[in-house]
Amino acid sequence: MSFKTDFQRVAGLGSAKSGAHHWFGERLKAVALIPLTLAFLCIVAPLVGASHADVVAAFQNPIKAIAVILFFLVTFKHLEEGLQVVIEDYIHGKAALLTLLIGTKLFCWAFGLAGVFAVAKIAFGG
Repeated sequence: MSFKTDFQRVAGLGSAKSGAHHWFGERLKAVALIPLTLAFLCIVAPLVGASHADVVAAFQNPIKAIAVILFFLVTFKHLEEGLQVVIEDYIHGKAALLTLLIGTKLFCWAFGLAGVFAVAKIAFGG
């Protein structure tokens, strides 16, 4: 015998048992991207056309480097999760679905980590 109401049994649980968590995570990343994008633009826009030494000096500032790294990580994780939802909704063949999901994850991780590596290499003077 269960003491839970019908609402308590289903609250926040979709057919996969994680729909609300996934949805909330996407929204949280979207909100986090607002200040991160503004910070990224404020950091990178003045560097367009700047000399190599100016760019290196800008990214050796730890606050700027951390902001840009966070921007890359959150952006590519948000992209990965958003594309996953679209692929799961519109691709119906199992082989194509699996191939696209793996490809999307590899693409997002590769480019996200490449961005992080590039900023870290500049920040640590490599």
